[in-house]
Amino acid sequence: MKEKTNRLIAQNRKAYHDYFIEETFQAGISLVGTEVKSMRAGRCNLKESYIRIEGNSAFIEAMHVSPYSHGNIFNTDPVRKRRLLLNRREINRLRAAISKEGYTIVPVKIYFSRQYVKLDIALAKGKKLYDKRDAIAKKTQQRDVQRQFAQRI
Repeated sequence: MKEKTNRLIAQNRKAYHDYFIEETFQAGISLVGTEVKSMRAGRCNLKESYIRIEGNSAFIEAMHVSPYSHGNIFNTDPVRKRRLLLNRREINRLRAAISKEGYTIVPVKIYFSRQYVKLDIALAKGKKLYDKRDAIAKKTQQRDVQRQFAQRI
């Protein structure tokens, strides 16, 4: 039996800073051959990307996949709109959730699951400035406790 291997391509750390992540979904992504080769080299960026639902389909926009160095005429636009492969039930659930005020869908990480490229997307609620300050204060407090604990040992 083969083990399931997940190799991380890119992660959106800013999403955890800017949003409360409530639920995550795994989605496939429709790519062109040269984009997959570029992703194997780790040339993908999720920082400014976002998810949009149009009709019965979900799309990721502004995800930057650098052009493959040996792709010449087969390379596509680096920030083109790419279709996400989700069930209709999941799309309807996401559409209902984002109709509530303050909720959005953000990409969290992109990785290889066996030979397929998968994208983890999250249903998230935006943080206010004071929420971000509280999170930073908790992190520094935990770091201080860890340092004190390490010094005693």
